[in-house]
Amino acid sequence: MNRYPLWKNLMIGLVLIFGLLYTLPNFFGEVPAVQVSSARSTVKVDADLEKQVLDIITNAKIANDGYLRDQTSLRVRFKDVDTQQKAKDALEHALNPDPQKPSYVVALNLLSASPSWLTSIQALPMYLGLDLRGGVHFLLQVDMNGAITKQLDSTSGDLRTLLREKKVAYSGVSRERDNLVVRLRSDADRQKAKNTISDSRTDLLFTTREEGTDFLLVGSFSPQARRTIQEDAIKQNIVTLHNRVNELGVAEPIIQQQGADRIVVELPGVQDVGKAKDLIGRTATLQVRMAAEGTDPLNPPPGTDVYPEMRNGQQVPVVVKKMVVLTGDRFVKAASTFDNNQRPAVSVTLDAAGGHIMRDITRENIHKGMAIILFEKGQGEAISVATIQGEFSSQFQITGNFSAEETNRLAILIRSGALAAPMDIIEERVVGPSAGAENIQKGKDSTLWGFVAIAAFMCIYYMFFGFVSAMALSANVLLLVALLSLFQATLTLPGIAAIALALGMAIDSNVLINERIREELRNGATPQAAILAGYERAFNTILDSNVTTLIAGIALLAFGSGPIKSFAVVHCLGILTSMFSAVLVSRMIINFAYGYRRKLDKLAIGQVWKPGV
Repeated sequence: MNRYPLWKNLMIGLVLIFGLLYTLPNFFGEVPAVQVSSARSTVKVDADLEKQVLDIITNAKIANDGYLRDQTSLRVRFKDVDTQQKAKDALEHALNPDPQKPSYVVALNLLSASPSWLTSIQALPMYLGLDLRGGVHFLLQVDMNGAITKQLDSTSGDLRTLLREKKVAYSGVSRERDNLVVRLRSDADRQKAKNTISDSRTDLLFTTREEGTDFLLVGSFSPQARRTIQEDAIKQNIVTLHNRVNELGVAEPIIQQQGADRIVVELPGVQDVGKAKDLIGRTATLQVRMAAEGTDPLNPPPGTDVYPEMRNGQQVPVVVKKMVVLTGDRFVKAASTFDNNQRPAVSVTLDAAGGHIMRDITRENIHKGMAIILFEKGQGEAISVATIQGEFSSQFQITGNFSAEETNRLAILIRSGALAAPMDIIEERVVGPSAGAENIQKGKDSTLWGFVAIAAFMCIYYMFFGFVSAMALSANVLLLVALLSLFQATLTLPGIAAIALALGMAIDSNVLINERIREELRNGATPQAAILAGYERAFNTILDSNVTTLIAGIALLAFGSGPIKSFAVVHCLGILTSMFSAVLVSRMIINFAYGYRRKLDKLAIGQVWKPGV
């Protein structure tokens, strides 16, 4: 009557083993580490860098406790903070001989101390938020006027292209403060230009005026267009910041909008605030220029610039013309692919305006070189120099002597883009590791003593069934921590509060079951029948109460942000694990204790009052 089939017992056992394995990494803690990542987007983190870093550490007679390399960084573990600092100084000096032009970011960080056999099955500790782990908090002010100015500069190039295509004679297109000024030679040309631009650009409003012999058409963005540009600038800056903080190895950064023109950046676990500020404040942009072929890089003619290009690990000077054909704003997407000869290439898509410009340029410069220049911190570097093989517009391929890995890296560089608007750090706050450790200890104490109090009450009031409820509650906590670790969710102080709340809600389900069993016994049911009816009839009540609570949790998850979302994640997962543990795990233990006993006179479930007694 009260027996689970073998497959169900095995399933519950496997789930509990899974919970144990994925909870274990959280008990090993973290150790100091030094992280090496690329300071320039064209510098790779590969096996050669790994060997170089390990050689530097060995030559400096610094012992390490292992290392971990991924696509963006190399992290080396050390036994204590002093050794960590020595290794950082040694690597900084060796990898960046010129501090003004660093090739690598060498930063202090923390790594999990989990053994390799756990890491191999992707059993990793859950991420800790800024309030638990320590780290740095930035509040950034976005220059919305800068976003408008940047868009005006881009639009001026579009208008030149449009007027040339429609064969409208004009003297020049320039930006004056927040306006675009088109100079024309007659009123008829001005009216024709206005009609042409209005048909193509509905986001511009126009006025007219005369200046000497010039007929001016003055355009400005409409209020709706300005709002759209500013909203898009915030979104693009957030995406770009996400790409940049990846270099710091921050597991779960919080980057979100605050108000109309501010962005909050929280980087848990980051110890080197200077490196974080340098990375966030980095300015980067792409430019497409024509190569100045046949010129001497040592003696470039006027109207040209010289930039380095990495070829086979060596920097080769490339001479390009000063005129900018396109900027990175025109790149819609880029992906690594293969050309018709199955050679690695990069597929690039431009927006409509960029496609028009590219078609005109390529038509006039077939078999000439075109370079893509990446600018970071005022330094330019050619990331691709290719020969134009034919006319193309919005979609084309960049080909060359690339490997598949190099095309993937080039696609990432093109996609990463630049900040849509300048930003300033207006608030900076550092949470030390000691404050985070204190918060963790307080959270552990509150959860532990809450669990002990609940378990003690259940054991006293429900006797053996109370003990089983406490075991189910332990399984609930185990599975909840395992899921948080598996999903790599971020645990914050509100999350710890949600765990404490989950304990109370989980035991509530067992209280319903135990009281239902008591009621069946009072009504004269046999012990086996009371167990069966207690679990089956309490299930609907448990399901209804948990579903309604889950709906509220999902609403918090959908509409909340920051600490609220952290609370909601733990809350929703806690509801799911409590359903499993309170019903299945406790029932399995009860089945093992009572299910195989044919003669059962009473249950250890505390005092039961019977009618007439």
